[in-house]
Amino acid sequence: MSQRKSRIEHALRETIGNLIRDEVRDPRVRAVTLLTVTKVELNVDLSVANVYVSIIGDDAAADGALAGLAKAAGFLRGPVGRDIGLQHAPELRFFRDIGVDISAKLHAIVREDEARARAAGRESTGTGPAPVPPPVPGTEKKP
Repeated sequence: MSQRKSRIEHALRETIGNLIRDEVRDPRVRAVTLLTVTKVELNVDLSVANVYVSIIGDDAAADGALAGLAKAAGFLRGPVGRDIGLQHAPELRFFRDIGVDISAKLHAIVREDEARARAAGRESTGTGPAPVPPPVPGTEKKP
């Protein structure tokens, strides 16, 4: 990937996040608990930006927020281009980044499994401290 493309993607992520926070007044976007721009991917000719957002909230609110962002994409395009200094601002397409949701679900499954193991009287094999291996013969320190 070229350095220019990478710089523009980073600048887009920052700028779009700020504009959503400060300028978008759509109640569907405001209804979610937390909305974060996680990644921006530009196509080869920089004409289309796929914007991935992490949305904390229920599925109905997340779908509404994506619809609100899609509706605001044209409104955001002008300020984004001006803020970054692009002659032609890219078309913005919003997608939900489900990586955070999957991570949270996996973490909940691990916690539940550890709780079941403790309830059954077994020792947890989860994310606790690693056991200390026994010393290798011949490497002990002498007093």
